[in-house]
Amino acid sequence: MYDNDETARHWIGGQWRSSATVSTSHNPANGAVVGTYADGGRAEAEAAVTAARHAFASTAWPTDRNLRRRALTEMAAAFEAHADELAQLLTAENGKLLREARLEAGSAAGALTYAIANLITDTGTFAQTDSNTWFSSLPEPLGVVAVIVPWHSPVALFLRALGPALAAGNTVVVKLPGQTALTNALMARIISQVPSLPAGVVNMFTESGNSGAPYLAASPDVDAVSYTGSTAIGRLVVATGAVTLKRMTVELSGRTPMVLFEDADLDHALPLLTLALTLGAGQLCTAGSRILVHRSLADQVRERLGAALESVVVGPGDDERSRMGPLIDQNAVQRVDHLVEESLAHGGKAIVRGGPVTDGPLAAGAFYRPSLIEVTDPDADLVHEEIFAPVATFEVFDDEAEAVERANATQYGLAAAVFTRDGDRARRVSRAIRAGTVWTNSWHLHDEGFPEGGFKQSGIGRLRGPLSLAEFQETKTYVHVTLPEAF
Repeated sequence: MYDNDETARHWIGGQWRSSATVSTSHNPANGAVVGTYADGGRAEAEAAVTAARHAFASTAWPTDRNLRRRALTEMAAAFEAHADELAQLLTAENGKLLREARLEAGSAAGALTYAIANLITDTGTFAQTDSNTWFSSLPEPLGVVAVIVPWHSPVALFLRALGPALAAGNTVVVKLPGQTALTNALMARIISQVPSLPAGVVNMFTESGNSGAPYLAASPDVDAVSYTGSTAIGRLVVATGAVTLKRMTVELSGRTPMVLFEDADLDHALPLLTLALTLGAGQLCTAGSRILVHRSLADQVRERLGAALESVVVGPGDDERSRMGPLIDQNAVQRVDHLVEESLAHGGKAIVRGGPVTDGPLAAGAFYRPSLIEVTDPDADLVHEEIFAPVATFEVFDDEAEAVERANATQYGLAAAVFTRDGDRARRVSRAIRAGTVWTNSWHLHDEGFPEGGFKQSGIGRLRGPLSLAEFQETKTYVHVTLPEAF
């Protein structure tokens, strides 16, 4: 479906569009060129907003629920049909293991299908309040929705917002990251071939810089923004959008505590802790990057988790022997290693040092071996800063109250995991932890029917689940009064 020799372009107003700037996409596993792409900015953002606003005003999309259902059904089938192509390209550009990319690409159809279910069951309310008066309330689309997508899971995080935004009747502008430009173009091509989708309802542009996204946040012609990314940038997006009082849904950074009580099943928990740190090379907002262990288990976990992390096979995502791929680029490797060095210089103790791969056939890639750093100070920078890499802190606690206090110590509240055989304790601790998702004896389980989002500085609003449609709707109340019969 996509020829890598062709420069990837934007999809705006039902037309393919180039840019004055052409940039290059590289494979983070070896630095090889994957392809070239039109690198957009404010001009493309403005054109996309104009197209989306025109489609909202001139097509039946906002009012024709059957049209939306038909187009989303076609879109879900198209993404399912091209899931393997998406996975292959995502691995080449993002670096994640091919089996991880296949899981991500395979989730696309489910996200859209759930949006269809929300669409066809969204009916509003009606009541007669006296003999002459009827009240009804109906949801209406907001208008133009901007979706700003990060590079670490571009397929899943794009469609997680696109599905409900379209189901609600909005038109959409999508700003996608330069790191996955060819993957973006393939998704645009899939969407461009949906027969029932009117031109301009979905508009997509890729940007490696930072002029298009701020325009989307500021534009009075954009009615809502759905942003996934760092808390620092999320605050700027929300502050910029506040001037026009646009609706904001933001899912931001996380520092997921993985809490092991004295009765935890280590044979079950330790493989999950290893996966939680190495899935996507730790480049997930929900990565299990804080290991909190009851003192009675601390020695066992240090030894066993340390050995598991040291044995992780790093390598290219398309190599079946690899158990963890590269970081997104060399700049990330240098940033992460600096954070680890700073922690060690200020009292951290390396259980597993890990670090950059600097020799052998992997040296050309952005590989970083897992690190596990023990800290005693809950205020240490490494505890509080989202690392976005296979680097975890190790903390010891003595009782349930201290476990909860440490779990809640950061500004973030996206997710957490609790490992215990005591069901009552699991419920107490899960209730006490301030996070949007808390897993018991598990990690990274999601279902389209249940909301996903953060507490505290990890975000505003919810995607997935029955609440997701309302994030992209206004509710209008209609009052009908029957006039007396004329005599």
